[in-house]
Amino acid sequence: MRHKHGYRKLNRTSSHRKALLKNLAIALIVSEKIETTEAKAKTLRSYIEKLVTKARRGDYNAHREVFAYLQDKEATKKLVNEIAPRYKERKGGYTRVIKTRVRRGDAAPMAFIEFV
Repeated sequence: MRHKHGYRKLNRTSSHRKALLKNLAIALIVSEKIETTEAKAKTLRSYIEKLVTKARRGDYNAHREVFAYLQDKEATKKLVNEIAPRYKERKGGYTRVIKTRVRRGDAAPMAFIEFV
C-alpha cells in the first residue's frame, strides 16, 4: 500500500524515471504543450514547476541549476530567458493538466500539460 508515499514510480527504475522526466521537461519547454499519460503529466508538473521557480531568478546560477537538471542548452536558455520571466509575479501554478481521452492501444488515460 502506498499510504502517504512521496512520488509516482511510473513502473520504472529510478534512473529511467529521471531520464523520462528530463526528456518530458525538455519537450514541454520547447513546444510549451505536450500530450502524455495522465500519471506522467501529474509527475512532470511538480518537476517542471520546481525548475521554473529556480529559473525565475534569471542569473548565472539559475542557468547552472536548471542546466544541471535538463542537460540541454537550448531548453535551458528558453526556460530562463523566455518562459520564467512570464511568471515573475506568480507564486506557483505555472502549468495546467487537462485530461483528454483514453488511448486506444492500452486504454491509458491521456492528458495535455501546458504552461498557463
